[in-house]
Amino acid sequence: MVLTYMKGARAERELIHFFLEKGFSVIRAAGSGVGSPSPDLLAFKRGEQFAFECKSWSASSLNLAKEQFNALKQWEENTGITTFIAWKMPREGWRFIKLSEVNETPKAFSITLKQALIIDRKLSEQLR
Repeated sequence: MVLTYMKGARAERELIHFFLEKGFSVIRAAGSGVGSPSPDLLAFKRGEQFAFECKSWSASSLNLAKEQFNALKQWEENTGITTFIAWKMPREGWRFIKLSEVNETPKAFSITLKQALIIDRKLSEQLR
C-alpha cells in the first residue's frame, strides 16, 4: 500500500511540474478519492481548466470501480471542468482519457492499453 501511494504521489508531482512549466496554476487534492470524491489534480490557465484522476499502472488495462468513476462523472457534471483519467504507462509515458472514452463493464469502468494508445492524447498536445 505504501509503495503504491508513493508511486502515485510521484506521478502526480511529475504532472504538477509539467503544468507549472506550461504556466498553469495547479492544485493537488489531498486525500482525493477518500471521503469527498474529487480528482487528484486541477490545472487552470486563463480560462482553461482541467481535472485529472492520476493512475500509474503497468497492466494491459485500467479499471476504475463504478463508485469512483460515477463520483468523477458527477464531479465533472457539477463543476463543468473537463475531467481526464491520466494514465502513466511504462515506456509509453502519459495518456489522457476523457471519461466518455471509458467503457462500462459489469463490475467496473475500464479501458485497455491498446484503446488508450489509439486515442493517443499526450501531454505535449492540447488536451481538449
